[in-house]
Amino acid sequence: MTVIIDYGVGNLFSLASSLEFIGEAAKVSGDPEKIRRADRIILPGVGAFGDAAAKLRESGLDRVIIEEAGAGKPLLGICLGMQLLFERSFEFGEHRGLGLIPGSVRPIRDIIGEGLKVLHIGWNRLIFPEGKPKSRLYKYTREGEYVYFVHSYHGADYEEYISAYTDYGALLTASVENAAGFVFGTQYHPEKSGRVGLEILRAFCEIGGRP
Repeated sequence: MTVIIDYGVGNLFSLASSLEFIGEAAKVSGDPEKIRRADRIILPGVGAFGDAAAKLRESGLDRVIIEEAGAGKPLLGICLGMQLLFERSFEFGEHRGLGLIPGSVRPIRDIIGEGLKVLHIGWNRLIFPEGKPKSRLYKYTREGEYVYFVHSYHGADYEEYISAYTDYGALLTASVENAAGFVFGTQYHPEKSGRVGLEILRAFCEIGGRP
C-alpha cells in the first residue's frame, strides 16, 4: 500500500487516481502512523519551496519522512516534492530542505538562456546519463520518451545522483535517486504524463523496501 502524504500542498487526488488505475492500493493521509505502516510513500507538491518546507516542519512530517526513508522505505518526491528532498533551495531566499539528496534547488533562468519561457511548461523527453545503470524507476521506460513538466526551479550541484535529464535550452534535472536506491524524485509529473507516467509509477510501486 502506498500513502500519498497530505501536508496541504499538492495535486493529491489525481495522483491517487493514477495509482488506483494501475492497481496500486493508495491512501491520501497526513497521519504519521499511516505513513509508517505504508509499504512506500509519495511526497507531492506544488507552489513555493519555503512555504511547503515550513508546513512539513510545523506538522512534524519532515521527521517522519526522514526516518522512514532512512529505514529504507521507498520514497518518491514529485515536482516540488522532489525539490524538498534536497539540502536547500534558493527560491525567494534560502530555505532548508529534507537533506535526503545532496545538492541545491536553483532557478532555471540562470542556465537556459534568453528566448525560452519560465515557467517551463510542457512535454520534454527523458535523457539517461551515459555510463550509469538505468534507474529502477525506468524499468518500463525507454530513453527519449516524453513526460510533462511545470517548473521554474531545478535541482543542481549533485550530478552523481541524477537518473535522467531533459533538454530545455540546457540539460535540466528530470529525476534523481539517492545512493542507496530507495529515495527517488521526479521534477516532472508522472500523474500528468499519460502512459509513460503510469509506467513510471508502476515501476516505483514494484520497488520493495530494505529488509
